[in-house]
Formats: sequence, C-alpha cells, structure tokens
Amino acid sequence: LQYINIILNFVYYQNFLKMTNPPMSETQFTLVYDALSFSLATMMASTIFFWLRVSSAGSKYKSALIITGLVTFIAAYHYMRIFNSWTEAYTWGADGVTPTDIPFNDAYRYMDWLLTVPLLLVEIILVMKLSPEDAQSKSMTLGSAAALMIILGYPGELVTSGGLGKRWVFWAAAMLPFGYIVQTLMSGLSSATEAERDPNIRDLIKMAQTATVISWCTYPIVYLFPMLGLEGGGVVVGIQLGYSVSDIISKCGVGCIVYSITMAKTAAEAK
Repeated sequence: LQYINIILNFVYYQNFLKMTNPPMSETQFTLVYDALSFSLATMMASTIFFWLRVSSAGSKYKSALIITGLVTFIAAYHYMRIFNSWTEAYTWGADGVTPTDIPFNDAYRYMDWLLTVPLLLVEIILVMKLSPEDAQSKSMTLGSAAALMIILGYPGELVTSGGLGKRWVFWAAAMLPFGYIVQTLMSGLSSATEAERDPNIRDLIKMAQTATVISWCTYPIVYLFPMLGLEGGGVVVGIQLGYSVSDIISKCGVGCIVYSITMAKTAAEAK
C-alpha cells in the first residue's frame, strides 16, 4: 500500500500544476467548508466512541471494533488535510471568495479510501459466522478488489472537464471490482449470514451489508457529476458534499451497526 500511495501521489502531482480552482460563490464555499468540518468532527467523535467501547466487547470481537475505530481515525486525519487544503485554495474577504494559486488537493480522499475501504469490508467479515480460514480468505479477496477499485477510479477523478471520455473509461473499469464486491456482500456471504441463529444478530449483519452497498452506490453516482454536465464551482460542491455524506454513512453509520453486532454477540455468548 505504501508503494501504491506513492504512485497515486505521483499521478496527482503530474496534474497538480495544470489544476486551477474554479470561481466559487460565498454560499458554495461555505457549503463545502461546513461539510468538511462536520465530517471531520463526526469521524473524530466516532473514533473515540468505538475505541472506548473495545473493552466491553468479547475477546473474539475486539479486533472488529478496533478496526472500526481505525477506519474513522484514518478518515479524520485525511478530512483534516482536505479541510486545510480547502481553506488554502480560497480566500474570503470583503470582495467575496477568491481562488488562490494553490490548487485544492482532493487526492487525500483517495489516499483515505485506499486504506479505509478494504478495512470497512474486513470489519464486517470479522463479525460474521466464518471460520478463521474463510475470514482471512474473504478479507484478502475483498480487500484486494476494494484497493483495485480505488486505484482504477483515481486517474479518472483528475479529469473534470474536456476529454471526459477518459473519465468514463476509468469509471467503467472501477465498476468491475465494485460489482464483484457488491455481489459477494449480498450473495456470496449469504450462507454465513443465514448461519446466525439469533435473528437479531442476523438482521444486524444484513443491515450492515445493505447499508454498505447503498452508501457505496452513491460514490459512482457522484463520480458521474462532471459527465452529466455539472461544471465549475457547482461540480466541486456536488462532489465534496456527495462524498462527505457517503463517507459518514459508510464509515460512522456502518461502524455503529458493527458495534451493535459485537455487543449483541458478546451478550449472547455470556448467557
């Protein structure tokens, strides 16, 4: 992953000097500013909550809760970097919002996803009724597919205007591992889900799987915004708001469901 991060950063900085910040109204700037700030606070609060509750989980489920907190911790760090980059990309004065010469660095999102998206799948797998061998195999397979999905999508994200055909190509390529992940979550792991005897736990696992898939489906839709005619400040605002909401649902929301599963399983085994 370290080498992949280096490659993605290289690809980004090859395009960095070509990038300019589009004009932004005060309302547009504030919307993104507040969304990034709220996302950062939500990730930080979730991390504290998940890690404080690790001691309450059974020994078999502590790892899942630790990883859940690790996901939001990594996301909080990257949201801090994105937020700082946003405030450097524009100045807000008496004349309104003015773009600076410092390009907005949204590459931090992909650095975050490259680390957190595989972990999001692992945290769900760890609370399912799988043998250690199956859990390890599924974690490796789904984690690799998730990393491939992020890597394939990143080059297209850099194309926001002109030559959008390239963006379509990378979108389509990233949808292949995306489809595999969705199929595995909803069908490939169904036997492990149904193996849960407690209907409450079974329903919670299904909820985690469904919430993950639904929240993830918003990412490729947001990715399409530039191809659907949005441009300038509007497309930047749409992308930042869309990705931020999806991140909160997939990381914090699903994390809370995983927490509920660990507590339910811990309580069931204590009886």
